[in-house]
Amino acid sequence: MPTSADPAALPYADGDFYAFEQLLSGKERDRLAEVRDFLAREVRPIAVDCWNRGEFPMDLVPKLAALDLVSPVRRQGYSNLFAGILHAEVTRADASIATFMGVHDGLFTGSIEALASPEQQDAWLPDIYSLKKIGAFGLTEPLGGSDVAGGTRTTARKDGANWVLNGAKRWIGNATFSDWVVIYARDVADNQVKGFLVDTALPGVTTTRIDNKLSLRTVQNADILLQDVLVPDFFKLAGANSFRDVNKVLKVTRLAVAWQAVGLQLAAFDVARRYAVERRQFGRPLASFQLIQDQLVRILGNAVSSMGMMVRLSQLEDEGMARDEQSALGKAFATARMRESVALGRSILGGNGIVTDFEMAKIFADAEAIYSYEGTAEINTLVTGRAITGISAIV
Repeated sequence: MPTSADPAALPYADGDFYAFEQLLSGKERDRLAEVRDFLAREVRPIAVDCWNRGEFPMDLVPKLAALDLVSPVRRQGYSNLFAGILHAEVTRADASIATFMGVHDGLFTGSIEALASPEQQDAWLPDIYSLKKIGAFGLTEPLGGSDVAGGTRTTARKDGANWVLNGAKRWIGNATFSDWVVIYARDVADNQVKGFLVDTALPGVTTTRIDNKLSLRTVQNADILLQDVLVPDFFKLAGANSFRDVNKVLKVTRLAVAWQAVGLQLAAFDVARRYAVERRQFGRPLASFQLIQDQLVRILGNAVSSMGMMVRLSQLEDEGMARDEQSALGKAFATARMRESVALGRSILGGNGIVTDFEMAKIFADAEAIYSYEGTAEINTLVTGRAITGISAIV
């Protein structure tokens, strides 16, 4: 006979089956609780409606600024483990808002923190940290994704005290409303990729929203066209002089995207578990059926194994020992497990799993973007394969 219990009183209801959060300091756990309370009040209640309409909640930006989430490691002194779990929690509430923060904080702010000179950082970072200036990250191009490292078509040409940028970027999150965007372009003089902080209000900068998306619909992705855009020399990032420099940013953000895959699996577990306990079929809770419990445990196992890998990788990052190929494996593995987890969650909800009213359809769809961006599973697999064989299978 099935047994019953108060679902909220169960020790593993939060999905942290191996108590990974106990590895955080007391201060970090308190901060995590504060952020969770904010997400429950301000983000999750509006997430599905914003996603359905494909609109970004601009009134949320001042609230996010007051919460002070930008640069938790470098500026606030928290661990990379805390930053990863935090990013997973934001994703758990809404993958679109997590992606907004990932673009502004990880990719954009990360570029400034890693590649700008001290003088540039002093001039730009205060407004970036406070979200007075919202940023975007321009690397991917209409004809360049995984191969953009050696095939950047956007060009930069030095002209006296300015640089002249020409080209196009695609899939640039936040770009429809961002104040600044970091543009990576190939210097025609030495054929090396350089980085530039570009004011989106400059003449020659055109942004066009990408519509008809099935994933991360709240995120405002855009095409950017650059036509003879004059950028003063001060806005050329001092430390961005080759694609190797760009990779300093991508190594860390790839780790963050893998944490997003953890967060989305926890979101799938939350929704599927609650539905299975509350929904009744044949006069019994759906959760009382063996096949449903098997699916729930598989979601949990995927989430826990992904989280375990990411906990260790974040610890290595804290110790300065994390390598590019380890981030690549983390992203490839966690996103593959995520894809399976959200599919299982959608199955548990049956027909209700294909409408956003029950959240799972949104979670299911959002997983597809996380699976692909910040290096596809295939490319990250080959990066890892190169590390263990010494042979590159990437053409």
